[in-house]
Parts: sequence; structure tokens; C-alpha cells
Amino acid sequence: LGRRARPVRLCQGCHGHYRRLLAQYGSIARAVGNSSESHNCAKSILTSDRLQIVVTLSEFFNETWEAANCANCLKNNSEGLSNSTEEFLDLFNKSLTCFEHNLQGQAIDLSPNNYTEVCKNCNETYTKLNDLYNHLQRMNRQGGESAHSAHLCIDVEDAMNITRKLWSRTFNCSLPCSDTVPVIAVSSFILFLPIVFYLSSFLHSKQKKRILILPKRIQSNANLVNIQEKYS
Repeated sequence: LGRRARPVRLCQGCHGHYRRLLAQYGSIARAVGNSSESHNCAKSILTSDRLQIVVTLSEFFNETWEAANCANCLKNNSEGLSNSTEEFLDLFNKSLTCFEHNLQGQAIDLSPNNYTEVCKNCNETYTKLNDLYNHLQRMNRQGGESAHSAHLCIDVEDAMNITRKLWSRTFNCSLPCSDTVPVIAVSSFILFLPIVFYLSSFLHSKQKKRILILPKRIQSNANLVNIQEKYS
């Protein structure tokens, strides 16, 4: 486990060893639980010492494997990485290769203004990697029921965290937002709402004035007719 800790390569590097460990421990546990046969050797391995070191280690490996959500990166039979995980790791390696290629001959402590080549030349690869990660997250949340299954495996999450830190903090690059046009449209609509409100209020008040003035004109016309009738 120590050699796979940083960068995290736990699930992709240890799934074969973990599968064999489960098989061996399962066979020993089944032998101990089988009361019809005598398996003194199996019992001594599991229960003879005070620490029960085999059981303790087995529980440790199981808890670590489950906490790392390695099952979310493997095929159903755990014989290898899933196709989506392999695709992600391939894009991850291409992104790192692109970063390294565009930094050749440059010091790592350059000012952010000198990372424009990295941002420009690696933008397509990074965008694909980021989009694939978001897609895997959505798919995993839709199919997951427990709290652990809501996360991708630790290998994928750690790889994405490394790439995002390099992209945003080290290189100071920014990813173009695909929702820019809708955001501008909604913002413009909200800004114009007060204008529409005051304009409609003004027109409404003008209409009320006309309605109030109209009866006075009718009344004055009626008085004029009465005066003409008196003198006629």
C-alpha cells in the first residue's frame, strides 16, 4: 500500500493482490466455520494469538478497500479496470504529458503570465478530462445507494484533484464556461425588469388620468346643451 499512496494508485495497482487475499482468507474462514471437519491448522491461524492478527489485517484491508471505493473503478468481477476508468486515466496521462511538454526549458516558478502556452495548448485535453470526470460523477450518483458509492474510486478522484490544482493554481488557467450565454440572458432580463415595471406604471397612471378627465368633459357639454335650450 505504501508504494501506491502518493500519487494514489491503490485500486489500479492492488486489485489483483486484494482479490487473491480475499480468496485465501475466505477459504480459511470457511474451514474454521465447517464443524463437520477438523481444521486445527485453520483455527490456529485465525484464533490462536491474542491480537488475531490475520483477522485484524483482513478487516483493515477490507475497510481500506471499501473506503477507497475501488469497486467503482473495476469491472463487475474485479479482474481489471473498467473501460471508463481506463479512458479517464489515459486522458489524465495525456494531460500531464501536455503540461510537461509545454513546460520544457522553463522554470517551474515562472510568473502566471508565462503559462499561456500551457493553457492554450492543453485546453482541449484538460476540457475532455474534466467533462469525463463530471460525467462519471453523475453516472455514479445516479446508480449509487450508499454514501460511499456516491464517490468515484480514490485513484480517479486523486488524479482529478492533482490536475485541477496544476491547471488553476500552478498555471493559473481558466476553463471557458459553457453557460455564459444563458447567464448573460438571464442577467439582462433581471436588469430590465425595473425599467419595464416603471414604464408600465407610468402608462397605467396616464390611462387613469384620461378616464378621470373624460366625465368632466361630458358634464360640461351637457351643461352647454341645457343653456342653449333655455335661450331657444
